[in-house]
Amino acid sequence: MTLKSIPAGYKIAIATFALVLIDQVVKMLVHFNLEPPTIYGHDSIRVFPWFDLCYVENPGFAFGMQLGGDGAVWGKLFLSLFRLVMIGALIYGIRYLLKKGSEVPKGVIVGAVLILAGAIGNLIDSMFYGLLLDSQDGGFLMGRVIDMIHLPLFKWENCPDFLSFLVGHDGYFFGAVFNVADAYISCAVVYLLIFQYKFLNKSGF
Repeated sequence: MTLKSIPAGYKIAIATFALVLIDQVVKMLVHFNLEPPTIYGHDSIRVFPWFDLCYVENPGFAFGMQLGGDGAVWGKLFLSLFRLVMIGALIYGIRYLLKKGSEVPKGVIVGAVLILAGAIGNLIDSMFYGLLLDSQDGGFLMGRVIDMIHLPLFKWENCPDFLSFLVGHDGYFFGAVFNVADAYISCAVVYLLIFQYKFLNKSGF
C-alpha cells in the first residue's frame, strides 16, 4: 500500500490524531516538569527574550475569559459542550469538503484539520484533566486547559483600551499565554482568512 492509495479520510484522521497527540504530549511535559500554578502566580522559564515557557491552568477560553465569571459552573459546562458541538460541525464540514473533490483547495482542508485538532486538544483538557490531574479537582467536563506559551514581544506603552486584551500585566505585547492547540486554531484561521478568502467567500462561509 502506498501513501497515495490511502483514502483521504484516513489521512485526515491520522493527521488529526498526530496533531492532538503533539498537543497533549507538550501539555503533559509542562505538567510534570514545571510547578503547578498557585494564587501567587505560575512557574515560568525564559527560553528566549521573546519566549517564555509557562505553566498556566486556564478555566475559560481565549485570553482566560470565562462565561459567567470566575467559578461559574454553567459557563464551564457550556464551553465544554460548545467545543463538542464545534468538533461535530467540523467533522461534518470536512466530510462535505472531501465530497466536493478537487474543487476544494488542499489548503482549506489543512486549515480545517488544524482547527479540528485544536478543538479536540482543548476539549480533552476540559473533559478529563479535572479528573486525572492532581493540580485540578473539577470533575468531568470541568477541567482547566493547560497553557504554556508566552511571547513577550515588545512593550506597548500606549495601547488603546479596545486592544488592552492583547497586552499582559507586565505591559508586553502579546500578553496572553496559550497552548499548541490554540496555535493550531489561530494559525489556521489567519491562513484561511488571508489566503483562502476567495474560496470561502464563493462558498458562502
